[in-house]
Amino acid sequence: MTGFGELERGDIIWGTDPLSDKGRPMLVLGTPQFPTHGLQLITVLISTKTYHEESLTLHDDDYEGAPLGERSHVLPWSLVTLNNATDIEFYMTSLVNERTEDVVTQLISYISS
Repeated sequence: MTGFGELERGDIIWGTDPLSDKGRPMLVLGTPQFPTHGLQLITVLISTKTYHEESLTLHDDDYEGAPLGERSHVLPWSLVTLNNATDIEFYMTSLVNERTEDVVTQLISYISS
């Protein structure tokens, strides 16, 4: 298992979903360290649902490691900040830098409009 402090941008983890009782895959976009709050993971949710028109579909060549089992879609507008190792069940895989940058670019367009 990759430790909480070892995670980095582009990693995909199985984490606690604040919107449901079960976990889900999340893409790590940032790992800032704050003086009073410590390490925080800024993530976006990943879904297997295809009805989100603005989601970014992940293809096998988008992964640095093994692809996720099902066709997955990143939801760049669904930000979740995790601040505790207990929020993460396990490391899954990671994305190539270029695809992670695509997600960040889309996220920035959402929050800057």
